[in-house]
Amino acid sequence: MPSAPEIRHAVDLCLPDGRLNPAAVGWTRQPRYRANLRGWGRNKRWEYWGIVTPDHIVGVVASSLDYAGLLGVYVLDRSTGTVPVDREAVVPLAAGVTMPPYSGAGIAAASGGGVDVRIDQQPDGSRLFARTADARLDVWIPSPEGHESLGVVVPWSPHRFQLTVKDLGRPVSGELVVGDRAFAIEESGSFAVLDHGRGRWPYSVVWNWAAGSEPGGGRAVQLGGKWTDGTGVTENGLFLDGRLHYIGTDLAWEYDREDWLRPWRIRGDRVDVTFHPFHERAAATSLGIVANETHQCFGRFTGRARADDGEWVDLDGLTGWAEEARNRW
Repeated sequence: MPSAPEIRHAVDLCLPDGRLNPAAVGWTRQPRYRANLRGWGRNKRWEYWGIVTPDHIVGVVASSLDYAGLLGVYVLDRSTGTVPVDREAVVPLAAGVTMPPYSGAGIAAASGGGVDVRIDQQPDGSRLFARTADARLDVWIPSPEGHESLGVVVPWSPHRFQLTVKDLGRPVSGELVVGDRAFAIEESGSFAVLDHGRGRWPYSVVWNWAAGSEPGGGRAVQLGGKWTDGTGVTENGLFLDGRLHYIGTDLAWEYDREDWLRPWRIRGDRVDVTFHPFHERAAATSLGIVANETHQCFGRFTGRARADDGEWVDLDGLTGWAEEARNRW
């Protein structure tokens, strides 16, 4: 199958009638899409930020599935392996959930069930604020000049498609408060990862996602699987000093669904990576005909990936996560 083209200009995700715009299919180094989704019932919109510090791993999500908004805040204490915060909320009919059509521009916000999330996206960075009864996060995530992300549009059919933007190794600073303890988040030892999603999905889907970086974003790797296989588009890439090296071939994922903490193996023409988990987060949602099961493991990477010039780059020591998600939605 021919490699997907690089999109170098601004483009609408959808045609005026709501179908996928064929000119949008491909990948980008910068956010270039307007997610002009139409209709109701199958649209999915979300913003997920993962933050890694020397002390904690934090996940914040705000989303709209049309019939429900899902939002949550998760905190892993890396020194103890405990989870002091794991709050999720469901907002019927996604009432009050705001999801702008652009990645990196506008305000994304959601509130309900004791969880508040607000993401104020500006040209020079994003201010992320999240609050629950037992935690508060307030951080600034600048966007360095010349920093590249990976945007892709995956075409299942003219009526089912997904835009995703994965942005790795972003600097982050601010404060995390857990209970009555405040933790400073310093740029020197921390990084942030964005998963921006907009699309119209099939009812049932399975995906893999792995993301690893080092503070400062000198090396980072973004890997996906299953949901993009056979579409001609992947969400695979190597980042070196903020520059994307797109990897347009599907990957093989090997892991033990009976023991999620065993090493994961991810391989392809330009990827040979082993992921070594140190913590598993299992989450499940059931809303009748709608259900989700996710196993997200946090850990470290070893192995290598090949840059555009053919050089193999050592990925040993990168920190991040690998996951499997199964959705009926």
